[in-house]
Amino acid sequence: MAQAPLYWRRTPQVVTPTKWPEKLLQLLSLPLLMFIFLPMVALFVRTPPESLLLNLQTPQVVEAVALSFGTTWITVIIAVILGTPVGYLLARYDFKMRRLFDTLLDLPLVLPPAVAGVSLLMAFGRRGMLGGYLDFLGIDIAFTQFAVILAQTFVAAPFYVKAAILGFSTIEPELEQAAALDGAGHLQVFRFITIPLSWSALLSGMVMTWARALGEFGATIIFAGNYPGRTQTMPLAIYLGFELDLDVALTLAVILVGLSFAILMIVKGFLRNEVPQG
Repeated sequence: MAQAPLYWRRTPQVVTPTKWPEKLLQLLSLPLLMFIFLPMVALFVRTPPESLLLNLQTPQVVEAVALSFGTTWITVIIAVILGTPVGYLLARYDFKMRRLFDTLLDLPLVLPPAVAGVSLLMAFGRRGMLGGYLDFLGIDIAFTQFAVILAQTFVAAPFYVKAAILGFSTIEPELEQAAALDGAGHLQVFRFITIPLSWSALLSGMVMTWARALGEFGATIIFAGNYPGRTQTMPLAIYLGFELDLDVALTLAVILVGLSFAILMIVKGFLRNEVPQG
C-alpha cells in the first residue's frame, strides 16, 4: 500500500501551557494581601514605641509573656516526642486503621476551639470521664498550667504530625534499606538517615506547632481558665485587656504579631537556603 506524501503526515505538536502575565496576577493578589496587611499595620500605628516599652514592664504583660513562652515550648517538645512515631507510621505503612488515624489528626484542625476546650474538660475535668480516677490519685488538671499545655497540644500537635508525614514520605526507602544492609539498627537508621533527610519538614512542623500554640485561645480559656499569673497566656490577657486596659491588649497583640512574623520569616529564609539550587 502506497504511503501518504510526507506533507500529508501529521506530526505531533507539543503544546506549552501559556503563563498568566505576572503583573496581572500581582494586581489580582492585592485585595487579599492588603486585607491581611492593613490590620497588622494598624496595630503598630495604634501602639507607639514609648507606650509599648512602658506596658512591657507591667506585671500582667510580663507574666503572660513568660507563661506563653514556657508552655508553648513544652507543647512543642511533647508534640515532637509523641507525634514523630505517628508521623512515621502514617507515612510508611498502609493499614486498615490508617484513614481513621489520619482523620483523627485532622479533627482538631477543623473543630471550633471552644468545642476542643469542652471536650478536654469532659475528659480530664473533675466531673469528666477520667476525673474520678485522677482525683483518687490526687491529680488535678483542669484550670492549671498543665491544662494550658494540654489545650495547646490538642490543637497544635497535628501541625507537626502532618509536616512529619510529608517529610518522611519524601525519603527513598532504598536509602534506609542500604544503611540496614550495612549493619545499622532501626534507631541508627532513623537517627542518621531518616531525621537528617526530613529535618527541614520537621523543623517547619515544629515552628507551625509553636505558632499555633502561642495563639491558642478558645480551648485554653474553657479548660484552663483565665487566671493572671497561673493560666493567663498572651491571647487570654488580650481578651481581658479589652475590658480593663486596652493599651495592655495592644502591647501583647503587637508582640504576638511581630514575633510570629519574625520567626516565620527567619525559618522560611533558612529553609530556602537549604534547598539545592538547580
